[in-house]
Amino acid sequence: MFSFLVSFIASALLTLLVIKEAKLHGPALDSDFGGVQKNHVHSVARIGGLSIFFAVALSACISIWRVPAMTSWMVSLMACSFIAFAGGIVEDYTGKVSAMRRLLLTMAAALLAYFLLDARLDRIDWPFSVWPLYIWLALPVSVLAVAGIANAINIIDGFNGLASVVTICMLLSLGYVALQVNDMFVLVAALMVAGATAGFLVWNYPVGLIFLGDGGAYFIGFMLGELALLLVVRNPQVSTWYAALLLIYPAFETLFSAYRRMFVRGKSPTMPDGIHLHSLIFRRIVQWAVGRKEGRALLRRNSLTSPYLWMFSLMAVIPATMFWRHTWVLMIFCLLFMTSYIWLYVRIVRFKAPRWMIRHKKY
Repeated sequence: MFSFLVSFIASALLTLLVIKEAKLHGPALDSDFGGVQKNHVHSVARIGGLSIFFAVALSACISIWRVPAMTSWMVSLMACSFIAFAGGIVEDYTGKVSAMRRLLLTMAAALLAYFLLDARLDRIDWPFSVWPLYIWLALPVSVLAVAGIANAINIIDGFNGLASVVTICMLLSLGYVALQVNDMFVLVAALMVAGATAGFLVWNYPVGLIFLGDGGAYFIGFMLGELALLLVVRNPQVSTWYAALLLIYPAFETLFSAYRRMFVRGKSPTMPDGIHLHSLIFRRIVQWAVGRKEGRALLRRNSLTSPYLWMFSLMAVIPATMFWRHTWVLMIFCLLFMTSYIWLYVRIVRFKAPRWMIRHKKY
């Protein structure tokens, strides 16, 4: 817990400093209120990732000082993550780094980790067997998996606290399983990132004084994907389906969105739109309970949307944490989650949302 507390305090203080000095970050202020994925009515700094990254870096230095044996692993992990973070933070300041370039940078970071950290998925577990992955397949699968998760966290970062809380829950799960298998490096790293994200969350939820931004989303997404991969690779007793179920919410959201854009709407899979599951909950469920698009009502709607997705993501995180070594159970829960996602999405699209999701206005 020491790593968590150090990161939390450092991140909370650094984030407050960024908020107080927001005028110094003029280019990084989000003042676009009309975009399809915009749900705020005042200018907000979108560089929360800056404080998260430096808080994790500080905590990493302290961890190295306390446990010198972690030096090479920690330095390599931070070096790789910086590449993914750099593409996002430059986009936050300039708005000139395309989604494809950010994805390529994150893939480069994952490729570097493949060699420096030996982060390579060399097997896929099945109920009664294990399928080995040879290097010609392990390399692209490992790189695409980590880069895909980083991009997926950026996609679900649509409302105050959504991506942050989802990521914290997943990182704490990684820390718990790492503790069970005595993997101290993954445990410490997961707690560092979780603590830094929680420190940022203090100022992001519910009022949205600062946004995660692309830098923050790509950084915590990369760390989440890389640590999940390392935990599975370094500990054969942890099923590969643990990582699959743990990360299934952002991963399936991304895959489903790409399918919907390409085959249903006939558009580019990289084109942003406002019909993600979290966007639909915001517009078709929470709006009925709060009201129209006025400043105060919009903020309340924003803060009320995220808890729906927190609970939904826990449908995967909790069983993954409980059954981390039982492949067949994890596979069943993966299937149940995907089925539940599609059922819920279709119900909301057809204006037939389950009654338990509807909040009525209080007059």
